[in-house]
Amino acid sequence: MFLENKNSRIQQIHFSEIENRGITLFIKREDELDPFISGNKYRKLKYNLAEAAKQNKSTLLTFGGAYSNHIAATAAAGFAYNLKTIGIIRGDELADNLAETIQNNPTLKFASAHNMQLEFISRANYRNKTSPEFIASLKQKFGDFYLVPEGGTNNFAVKGCEEILTEEDEAYDVICCAVGTGGTISGIINSLRSHQKAIGFPALKGDFLQHEIKKYILKSDDWSLNTKYHFGGYAKVSEELIIFINKFKSETKIPLDPVYTGKLMFGIVDLIKNGFFEKETKILVIHTGGLQGIEGMNLLLKKKNLIQIV
Repeated sequence: MFLENKNSRIQQIHFSEIENRGITLFIKREDELDPFISGNKYRKLKYNLAEAAKQNKSTLLTFGGAYSNHIAATAAAGFAYNLKTIGIIRGDELADNLAETIQNNPTLKFASAHNMQLEFISRANYRNKTSPEFIASLKQKFGDFYLVPEGGTNNFAVKGCEEILTEEDEAYDVICCAVGTGGTISGIINSLRSHQKAIGFPALKGDFLQHEIKKYILKSDDWSLNTKYHFGGYAKVSEELIIFINKFKSETKIPLDPVYTGKLMFGIVDLIKNGFFEKETKILVIHTGGLQGIEGMNLLLKKKNLIQIV
């Protein structure tokens, strides 16, 4: 057995900005499932690792950006279970001075230290990463491997994410989570009870995720996406967001990452303040992890002389 069945703890959120609003807010600490295979990545990799073993594959190959939570988690999982890992990284310019790139990038440094083989490709080639021709070229170069998609989302990942909610979570009316590739919220939607609704908060601009999610879900009328809190798109932040993340951690002792959970919580708090939810609604927020990205974001913020995440 690879990643074991786990259920994460739930804690109530007491935050000054939403006091006396008639809403109770709770958070499910999926970020605490594992120190390195964090949050939803734990769920997404669980059944993919089992399938790789079933297929007698000893190598995992996957894709991601230079600060990808998925790259870090896959490297950690491979290291833990003695599997070879290969990361196809977006941006061939990063290989120009590879030693310096790895040294100055916490995510790639972590992946490399956990024996992941890094392959940097151009952004144009990266856009073709799902084409049969490109996959064939990777097999020619690297040999036989088990392919895990970018972000980890496939049917096995959705199956794992269906285990995030348990019978104990029936008490909540609305389940909220951040959305990257759509796998996590798809699993959540599939495991909702009849009285529950799910709201996803995409970290990317655009409505294309609706189509992606519909490929995996079993129901269609109890979920929605709120696309207003992406802060300019994936991996983009503002001073307002960083100040919010720091204030939230100061009051609740709960860390949030700037790409996913920080935007998610900012959006939920903003909606509560503006009366979006009915009185006495019980909201459960899924903390999907991603905290490894804070160090890399702080390096970028420091270069721009901007406030950092504490």
